[in-house]
Amino acid sequence: MSVHVTSEIGPLQAVLVHTPGRELEAVTPGNREDYLYDDIIDLEIAQREHRQFVSVLRRFARVFHVRDLLTEILQQPEGRDYLITKTMDVVPSDELGQRLSALPAEEIVQMVIEGTEEESGPISRALNEVGFAFPPLPNLFFPRDIGMVIGEHVVVGSMRYGVRWTEELLIKALFRFHPELANAGLLYDGSEERRSNYTLEGGDVHYLRSDLLVVGFSERTSPAALDLLCDTVFERGRVTDVLVVVMPKAPTAIHLDMIFSQVDQELCVVYPPYFVGPERLPVIHRRKGTQGVKEEPNLFTALRGVDLPLEPILAGGERRINQEREQWSSACNFLAVRPGTLVSYRRNEQTLCALVAAGFRVVPATNFLAFDDWSDAKHRTVITVEGSELARGGGGPRCMSLPLRRGAE
Repeated sequence: MSVHVTSEIGPLQAVLVHTPGRELEAVTPGNREDYLYDDIIDLEIAQREHRQFVSVLRRFARVFHVRDLLTEILQQPEGRDYLITKTMDVVPSDELGQRLSALPAEEIVQMVIEGTEEESGPISRALNEVGFAFPPLPNLFFPRDIGMVIGEHVVVGSMRYGVRWTEELLIKALFRFHPELANAGLLYDGSEERRSNYTLEGGDVHYLRSDLLVVGFSERTSPAALDLLCDTVFERGRVTDVLVVVMPKAPTAIHLDMIFSQVDQELCVVYPPYFVGPERLPVIHRRKGTQGVKEEPNLFTALRGVDLPLEPILAGGERRINQEREQWSSACNFLAVRPGTLVSYRRNEQTLCALVAAGFRVVPATNFLAFDDWSDAKHRTVITVEGSELARGGGGPRCMSLPLRRGAE
């Protein structure tokens, strides 16, 4: 298999996920902000919810797990040498490097993902202080941010915060060495990017059409990185137009996919205050072969200008209080498994009502998984998964999935 993605909604054929593990147990009330968390997640419930999510995805696509693929490349000498060497660049320790070289692949993967505690000295033990030789990766179950497929090429994200830098190495290793993720090469390598003003995360990159990107300039994705991405996709890909949504500095809008997702050929779901009315966000348009950028009145005008008119469905419905509550729990963060068939959290009831009004049928995941015929249904459908704990991590189904291959719409 080789990767191939040219839209946000084409039939999903292969996808990469990571079921959260013991790395979440490293997050405490005292350090949660360091790990980019607003709350503490119950691991057992989160795993159960994620398994349901994966079960739904398996009805549509091949599902690959980060842990499994890493284990397989560590069984190859070249992949093993690369991953250990690069990991030692982040955590320099000859002793640790020698230890890794002697371990089986499964144990290395566990150490790198779940974290490896340092042996404590007497003062640390007396003060009950825990340090990590390898920092745990509690954000890894959001693989969308660290890897992006654009056509047959790959982008490795450049994470805004150092706590996620090891994730860049892991995803690069997968795209470089695993045959199931064969690709035409890297358009951008965030694992080698350490300039302070170059950050790029996949939640801000939406590939709506083979020639069109919609991206967010957010707290986690910088203008310099977006300019570099534009230059690269203009030169090496099929992209001719990039629309940039200038994001607010708000904790609820860390990425574009927290306020916008395309869900069908003519439809998207948006957080209304940022796209409709006086608070709407600025949008600029950069086109291949032209100098500078063009300011647009709003996103919908900009989309019509590139022949992709989208009608908005309002996350949270018409009432501002519901919009704010549900946007906090990832109401805009949908994964389309094919045009008009979506995966969403069940908890966002007002958003689901708005989708029903737009012609969607809502099917709980338990019902969907119990009947084979629904996976072939032709009408618009929202499959709802449980997400009371997963949502506490600050993301939804789009964040929890890295599409590797999609068919034509």
